[in-house]
Amino acid sequence: MNKVTLVGNVGREATMKSFENGKLASFTIATKETYTNRNNEEVINTTWHNLVAFGKVADVCERMVTKGKLVSIEGKLNYRSYKNKEDKVVYVTEIQVYKIEEVSKP
Repeated sequence: MNKVTLVGNVGREATMKSFENGKLASFTIATKETYTNRNNEEVINTTWHNLVAFGKVADVCERMVTKGKLVSIEGKLNYRSYKNKEDKVVYVTEIQVYKIEEVSKP
């Protein structure tokens, strides 16, 4: 089963593209992992994730996704590649969002 669940802060507004058969939203979120190292120092690791959403979920993202907002997403991990203008292969890892919800901060 390919399922991803993340809770993080939106890094940028959703970029929207329209096609004949629907919309595409793309945006990023940052997740944090905190732990204490051997020297008893708190370490915070931030990981950035690229997200895409299609159709009705893209419509929700267009309305909801604003920079800094804490969101919860469910989706699947996608890998794809394409050739850029210099004819070099670019590899992309992204999460295709199926569900997005705003999370109220504690």
